[in-house]
Amino acid sequence: MVAAASVVVALGTAAGLLTALGDGDDGDDPRGADRARPKVSATLLSPSTVNPPSPSGSPSAAAPTARPTPSPGRTARKPRAAAVTTSLYRHPESQVLDWVRANPADPRTAVIESRIASRPAAVWFTEYAPDTVTSRVRAVTAGAAAQGRVPVLVAYAIPDRDCGGASEGGAPDLDAYAGWIDAFAAGLGSGEVVVVLEPDSIAQTDCLGDAGRAGRLAALARAGRVLKAADPKARVYYDAGHSGWNDPAEQAALLKRAGAASAASSDGIFSNVSNFHRTADEVAYDRRVLDALGGPPGLGAVIDTSRNGNGAPTGGEWCDPDGRSIGRAPTFRTGQARIDAYLWVKLPGESDGCKGSAGEFSPSYAYELASS
Repeated sequence: MVAAASVVVALGTAAGLLTALGDGDDGDDPRGADRARPKVSATLLSPSTVNPPSPSGSPSAAAPTARPTPSPGRTARKPRAAAVTTSLYRHPESQVLDWVRANPADPRTAVIESRIASRPAAVWFTEYAPDTVTSRVRAVTAGAAAQGRVPVLVAYAIPDRDCGGASEGGAPDLDAYAGWIDAFAAGLGSGEVVVVLEPDSIAQTDCLGDAGRAGRLAALARAGRVLKAADPKARVYYDAGHSGWNDPAEQAALLKRAGAASAASSDGIFSNVSNFHRTADEVAYDRRVLDALGGPPGLGAVIDTSRNGNGAPTGGEWCDPDGRSIGRAPTFRTGQARIDAYLWVKLPGESDGCKGSAGEFSPSYAYELASS
């Protein structure tokens, strides 16, 4: 249940400001036992106008012609080669930055600027716009390359997105999605980039029939292969839901069908996108998923820590719940085996739809998260 925001973003090479990376606060309390589906807002890179994602038709039942590549058996994990670049990129256009620039005298600005706006966050691509997505992706990757930093991109255009919920939209069918992924991949360039591939797309397949599920998983397997073939330095991560959702073995079985166990398409998994589960719980969950997934020893996990500083609320509440806090700052230096990064995939302050319109920046919500 991913609610995407729209924000006008300037195209071309982006300069931006350098961002210091550090660790945020994170507790160790046990997680709640909710199984609520996450709902995500986004910093959307839009061609020229502010528009929500357009509605889509039903996905095609037929899978793309490309099939997942069988993965080798898992052996003892070898250390991942050190990245040439270890700092994440902050794109200079986002809703929170727009608000900070427009409200210098607001008493909340200093806190929001220092604790949220200064952090690198993911850039989402939610529109099915195959004619422009290459240039929009290239604008972000070129801006990051100019600073010697690593951008985080979210590809979010799978057909039947969000099972027709608040974030419905995406490509009209799987063949169209394959073309969109090809165009997306063409903008990656040759540098390091992290791609968060389709939040909820694997954990949330219960609304699809057998043919639709098979088609989606095959489309994701193809997408990973295309992305990594276009840029061998791209790190592609697949949807593992979160620690309060599917059983690790169940999630791993779906991930394997989606190509997440193949080095040709995957660098591992992501979890907790737009959710609130504590980092320690996600680390334990992700390791269990990776163990069940198998595949090459280099597979790892990235965790969305943007709003998990106080953990998940009880009762499965997911829509802008009170009492939440920002979590650990985005970084590749996690100090945790098999955990490749803590990322801010969901930008704190962008509403789930209760403290503002879904996906729109709420300064009061941002201040609450930043000052808790």
